[in-house]
Amino acid sequence: MTIKKTSLNKLHQNYKAKFVEFAGYEMPIQYTKGIIEEHKFTRTNAGIFDVSHMGQLFIYGENELTIELEKIFPLDLKNLKINRSKYSFLMNDDAGIFDDLIITKIEGGYLIILNAACKDKDFEILSKILNNKFKIKLDNERSLIAIQGPRSVEILNSITPEVNKLKFMTGGWFDYQNRKLFVTRSGYTGEDGFEISVLNDLVENFTRNLIDSGAELIGLGARDTLRLEAGLCLYGHELDLNKTPIEANLKWAISKERLSNGGFLGSDKIIKQIQVAPKKIRVGIKPEGRLIAREKSKLFNESNLPIGEITSGTFGPSVNGPIAMGYIDKDFSKANTKILVEVRGKKYPANICGLPFYKKSYVKGATYE
Repeated sequence: MTIKKTSLNKLHQNYKAKFVEFAGYEMPIQYTKGIIEEHKFTRTNAGIFDVSHMGQLFIYGENELTIELEKIFPLDLKNLKINRSKYSFLMNDDAGIFDDLIITKIEGGYLIILNAACKDKDFEILSKILNNKFKIKLDNERSLIAIQGPRSVEILNSITPEVNKLKFMTGGWFDYQNRKLFVTRSGYTGEDGFEISVLNDLVENFTRNLIDSGAELIGLGARDTLRLEAGLCLYGHELDLNKTPIEANLKWAISKERLSNGGFLGSDKIIKQIQVAPKKIRVGIKPEGRLIAREKSKLFNESNLPIGEITSGTFGPSVNGPIAMGYIDKDFSKANTKILVEVRGKKYPANICGLPFYKKSYVKGATYE
């Protein structure tokens, strides 16, 4: 299989990135400062993330499209205002998660940001369900850049004026060198920040401008530690076809009206799980001491009976200690419950804890829905 490269690949090379293969793309995992310093810089300043491997799916249509999409997604799209974004899921009939995504209502349709490893399959699924009734395009002519951290608004606004007026989970079209960018105030780090859809032939110029204004390139390694501290799920780890949004502790992302009325993919299973809690649920886990428990580490109760498994685990630079997420029997999911985690054949003490590990710092005055 040919490894794909983003339009910023040469820029990453110039900044001495260390590359890994991720979802079929050659992606920077870190630069010369290393993951911990990149993580800290994002928390205190502004980090730039190349997320162009993700899918940008544009679907155009009027009221009929909204009606059809409400049969797919558990969102109240008819009442979603133009340029507002929502987090959601593409599920199967049994509420297993094909992908988690961000959907934004734009003039004439919707923009859906898809995970890189899922985007082609998502496109097939949505195209089949919508049966060619609407214009649908997985746009490969646009790159996607994120700028995250407390200085991100100051830096981005200096080169793209008026973005500072955006609230959390809102977006819009902005001018940059007489070209159009689509900017949303969102991200994947627990910090205030933005995601910018920019044409491939403009993205290096745009990114260099951000760097010249004080931001720094950050790799996928720090992106993972940042999102884990913020308690955010990663597809293929916390989310997959064997897990539902209710088990993932993401009921908040399903519109209340849709929970009452159903009518979307997986709604019967979702409603049943709300009535009768599922056997397993996603939780935060803090191993005691400095032990780092990685993905697939087994969890046990104090009687040494198996009760779950870790899905993501790392060292959290901002909390100065090991952190993890995983799925556990609901009877052991209460915060401060003492459990055991198995690492390299030995069991060590750990505690169930609330999420996030690190307090989110999204833009003040925003509404979290």
